[in-house]
Amino acid sequence: MTSLVCGLRAGMLFGVAMLLPMAIAFAAEDDVESAKPALAAPATTEPAADKPATPVTPAVGSQAIDFSLTSGEGKATSLKDYQGKWVVLYFYPKDFTGGCTLEAHNFERDLAKYKDLNAVILGVSVDTPESHKEFCTKEHLTFKLLSDPSGKVSTQYGSVMEYEGAKLSARNTFLIAPDGKIAKVYTKVNPTAHSDEVLAALGELQKKS
Repeated sequence: MTSLVCGLRAGMLFGVAMLLPMAIAFAAEDDVESAKPALAAPATTEPAADKPATPVTPAVGSQAIDFSLTSGEGKATSLKDYQGKWVVLYFYPKDFTGGCTLEAHNFERDLAKYKDLNAVILGVSVDTPESHKEFCTKEHLTFKLLSDPSGKVSTQYGSVMEYEGAKLSARNTFLIAPDGKIAKVYTKVNPTAHSDEVLAALGELQKKS
């Protein structure tokens, strides 16, 4: 079309006799140009990289994954050590922090009730055994806290998170039945009322068994 306009202008300069032939010629050029295949637009972004797999939280009814971790007393502790008992396996981010201290205090407060229900408390975080020992001494905790410094067990239980570049255990709890199967799962736990809700669930589950 642009060529056709140019041709019309040229015809006005060189005379009407040249107008028609020139217009036809320029129109033909436009047809040829329009027939050429369009070039593909260059890619502006690289293909998105695959995201790391998100740890999967074990489901209710599945067999709890066994492990061996060092306690605050410096002893190896395994889940299989508690076969025949109910286990409250709770993961928490860090010793000496507000929410984690409150959660631990509430478990300690209710420890006699858990014992009456044939249940034990096991806490897991990435803190060292030495940190756990100091935490238990300072806060008068008498149940076991287990050290998972690599985050391996936390990851296996879908209970790992990153905070300011560090890997921490996420605040999740697994209620494990005496047969080793997971009976209840709690994610994104509210530490204030958590012990109360776990005790209530234990009572209901034991009525059904």
